[in-house]
Amino acid sequence: MELDHVNIATLDASALAEIFSDLFGLEIVKRTEVADQGVRVIKLSAGNAVIEMTEPTGANTPVGRFLAKNRPGLHHVCFRVDDLRATVADLLAKGVTLVNEEPTIGAAGLPIVFVHPKSCGGVLVELQETPKT
Repeated sequence: MELDHVNIATLDASALAEIFSDLFGLEIVKRTEVADQGVRVIKLSAGNAVIEMTEPTGANTPVGRFLAKNRPGLHHVCFRVDDLRATVADLLAKGVTLVNEEPTIGAAGLPIVFVHPKSCGGVLVELQETPKT
């Protein structure tokens, strides 16, 4: 398993991406909207991983509700896996609670599932099936 990205929830993804680009020299590599998750995402390259700035498209979205309860900041970490369905089966066998057992398509256009924070010490973890390159 490898780190794919760290996701930061914010009310203004463009402004925060510009700050990280200016301060740390991170290149903005992709801008996308994931309609079924209600988010706009800006990805910045950070070497072998990505920093995602994510803003909600509305208050009644997962990130919108997160920001209503929390300050802007770390939303989740994402790990690359070879076989998402096998990883899900393994985690379920270990008693892990998932937010979604059936994969959906994430901002990178790849299948994802989320591990519930209560199974990871309060941290939301995304698992992304990433083809070998």
